[in-house]
Amino acid sequence: MGNRAITVLAFIAAVVVTFAALITYQNTQRIIPQAIVEAPKPSSQGHNMQSMPSKTSQANNHDYAKNIVHPKPGQPVKTFKLTALETNIRIKDGSSLAAWTYNGTVPGQEIRVQQGDFVQVELKNNLREPVTIHWHGYPLKSAMDGVPGLNQNAIKPGETFIYAFSADMAGTYWYHSHQESSVQVDKGLYGALIVEPKDWTKPDRDYTLILDEWIETPDSEQSAHGGHGGSSNQSNSMPGMNMPAAGNGDLVMSEEEMMAYMYNVYTVNGKSAGLIEPLEAKNGERVRLRFINAGYRKHGIHIPGQEIRVIGSDGQDITNPQIIKDQILMISPGERYDVEFVVKSDQNFFIDAHDENKYNEQLKIPVKVNESDKIMEEDKNASYPVFNLISYGNGGNKLFTLDGKYDVDYKVDLSTDTGNNELKYTINGKIFKDLPPLKLKTGYIVKMTYVNNSKVDHPMHMHGHFFQILSRNGQPSKGAVIVKDTLLINPGEEYVVAFKADNPGNWVQHCHELHHASAGMMQIIEYTDFTSNYEPDPNKTFNKPE
Repeated sequence: MGNRAITVLAFIAAVVVTFAALITYQNTQRIIPQAIVEAPKPSSQGHNMQSMPSKTSQANNHDYAKNIVHPKPGQPVKTFKLTALETNIRIKDGSSLAAWTYNGTVPGQEIRVQQGDFVQVELKNNLREPVTIHWHGYPLKSAMDGVPGLNQNAIKPGETFIYAFSADMAGTYWYHSHQESSVQVDKGLYGALIVEPKDWTKPDRDYTLILDEWIETPDSEQSAHGGHGGSSNQSNSMPGMNMPAAGNGDLVMSEEEMMAYMYNVYTVNGKSAGLIEPLEAKNGERVRLRFINAGYRKHGIHIPGQEIRVIGSDGQDITNPQIIKDQILMISPGERYDVEFVVKSDQNFFIDAHDENKYNEQLKIPVKVNESDKIMEEDKNASYPVFNLISYGNGGNKLFTLDGKYDVDYKVDLSTDTGNNELKYTINGKIFKDLPPLKLKTGYIVKMTYVNNSKVDHPMHMHGHFFQILSRNGQPSKGAVIVKDTLLINPGEEYVVAFKADNPGNWVQHCHELHHASAGMMQIIEYTDFTSNYEPDPNKTFNKPE
């Protein structure tokens, strides 16, 4: 065997060992902070789970979650049934894997309703591990938010849980498990939640496109998503992650380089490369594309030659969006972007990716304008500007300003801790189990300053609330009022955002690069004037909220 081959094999072996160490370390970090295990006082909002009878009590013990959310008189009720189960799926030619799914597909069934509907989703767990559903971005009651150990117990094998909420806010959202998220989302437990506006002119074509990355093992046709495979119960004997000498000995960059290399299959709606389903559209038709990033890498999406408008971000409309052309829409983990355009082409073309990711040839979405099999290829050497969200559009309901009066002014320092040769991701110098909650009261006006003092991206996601972006790196926002629930904060960047504490409950904020959340970058947001009827039990160690 030649020296080059030996070198390549040695590198692959080192990366595999590194990834195994990372996963083992992250499992040691699955912790329930003290704020979770302290049982709240009984509430008149609900009923004690021990005393409340239920016709479904034989199927599960989640009675604490019943009779909290009800449809209004005459409100349309839309019901859905999801089953979490393991299913073999084919993600690319020659590769299939045993994925964890909702209803046997990745993504799971799209839940599409109309604004004003009351939504009930019954989840049955046919997996061997507990699961939940978190309704990413949707401002529902915290009892339905799906964070185990904070507002519900994880749904154990054989159990059923009914999620319920009023779909009062239109937009593009998604759902995913929040039980061991870095494992379970990685295995395929996610799907789209689309709430159509009451009164809107439907586009001619409306497509949901969920982006993700997977790992294909080099020594077999079987793929393993996230490198986990099989059971999520990993050994906890390793106190930290001792990284090999990659990234010039820098633990943070070693992990980043390893992840970029190991996640080697990119998918759209669970399919890669030639298996990606073409989008059909005719010249002159109005097309809406709903991009959702369910993975760990940010993706720079390019729609060649079309005059597009970015009409929404994280489900929230952008006021007066102007037409742009040949710009790169950078979509980070957890984010959603809605794009509309009128097709101006008689030729088939690809929607593709322009960024620093290694496997972008797999992320090419065919758009079929005619019946020909020929697809127009763009210039691979072309360079395009990156879309700037905070200077886009104009107008909107500006609720907050940089010099406004705030009840809470809170700094969120995003960083890392590599002490004892262990890599942890921290907020204000602490990991999840040690970090005090951010305490709020209903009606508080809150300003938060996010500062990324680490060397890697952190897409920060806040549960239960939307925030308005006020500035980036000291420069005030210049375009339309931008309201989001997930915000990409690049290394060295500072963002100031503001929101009103108008959804009392128990919530979290965390990095949606879920390996970072698993390694500590997560915090509870606690309303001190809210009392939950869910009483966490510190003995229920199966609850793993990160």
